[in-house]
Amino acid sequence: MLIPQIILLALVIAFVVSALRVLNEYERGVIFRLGRCIGAKGPGLIILIPVLDKMVKVSMRVLALDVPHQDVITQDNVSLKVNAVIYFRVIDPVKAILEIEDYMFATSQLAQTTLRSVCGGVELDDLLSHRDKVNTQIQAILDQHTDPWGIKVTTVEVKHIDLPQEMQRAMAKQAEAERERRAKVIGAEGEFQAATKLADAAEIIARHPAALQLRYLQTMREMASESKSATVLPIPLDILNALMPGKGGAQTKE
Repeated sequence: MLIPQIILLALVIAFVVSALRVLNEYERGVIFRLGRCIGAKGPGLIILIPVLDKMVKVSMRVLALDVPHQDVITQDNVSLKVNAVIYFRVIDPVKAILEIEDYMFATSQLAQTTLRSVCGGVELDDLLSHRDKVNTQIQAILDQHTDPWGIKVTTVEVKHIDLPQEMQRAMAKQAEAERERRAKVIGAEGEFQAATKLADAAEIIARHPAALQLRYLQTMREMASESKSATVLPIPLDILNALMPGKGGAQTKE
């Protein structure tokens, strides 16, 4: 009499054990009962009816999808290769299972086509200098198409832009020419400022001739303070004034 009871008890325990499932905090289980979806359950301990119920697990964590290099021709006819990374997560596990067969593969294919389309509609300078704008545009397009699948695209980042060697050399020449232009402009501005200051100094000396004599004495002191083997003594200004016509010579004839 005890053997049938033991067998029955073992069957009940096996039935209960097979009916229990444990889902992690980041997981949800989409339940199908006789082929019909009855909703999503979890996290924690859930009970399934053996044979009748089937569960498909869906991760709710943020997933990183690497978009491989895509051959792109920009709006200004520059051929290059671009790759990106996409961060997305499932917000509706029921839609992610019912509306699309493989949401990972579908999102990857959609990201590749969108990356080629967006990068092909902008110029190279905009792609290099306004990358945030391109990222936002790609994200908006992806989010619009994946919303019916229960997927939310959170971030899109263009990682690497592979330019041809000829274009890299042309850009390097352009940058070098720009630096040379800036150096010439800065030098010209310095010469202009120096000429302006010299003109101001000449006006001051013309109004105050004694300033030139003081500058002459200052120059003598600077030359004397330097340790040189030879010292050059300039001619005093009084002698130069006497030798100039109309100055000291004219006075002597009178």
